[in-house]
Amino acid sequence: MTINTNKPNTLFWIIGAVAFIWNSMGIDSYLNQVYKSERFKTMYTQEQLEIIFNLPSWVTAAFAIAVFSSVIASLLFLMRKKLAKMFFLIGLIAIIVQTSYNVFLNPGRELYGSMEYSMLIIIPLFAVFLYWFTKKCADDGILN
Repeated sequence: MTINTNKPNTLFWIIGAVAFIWNSMGIDSYLNQVYKSERFKTMYTQEQLEIIFNLPSWVTAAFAIAVFSSVIASLLFLMRKKLAKMFFLIGLIAIIVQTSYNVFLNPGRELYGSMEYSMLIIIPLFAVFLYWFTKKCADDGILN
């Protein structure tokens, strides 16, 4: 067994912590959506809720895969495991599937506000960044 002598810098730990918090918030959003919590319902109009609660099951599955694989990836990243890269990639693919539906197929896209549009940009970009940074850390020998 070889011991990894490459030490992560402060930026590594900050990005890891932010990734974990961000993706944990994604799980919170997912659970509130699928369990139709009151907190979730207060954020949308009745018309928007009708569309959200009638999404195709494969879109909801992509949402679940994205958030749960990304939280697992974040934990693996903080434990400095190369396996984090694979889980971030799975999450990224699921995000691309879900975002593609929301941009091109969702019948309620005309109801999107500025928050929804900004999240359609921020979420995939952050997922790409996390995958890239994790790959870089793996290539640099920080992850083992």
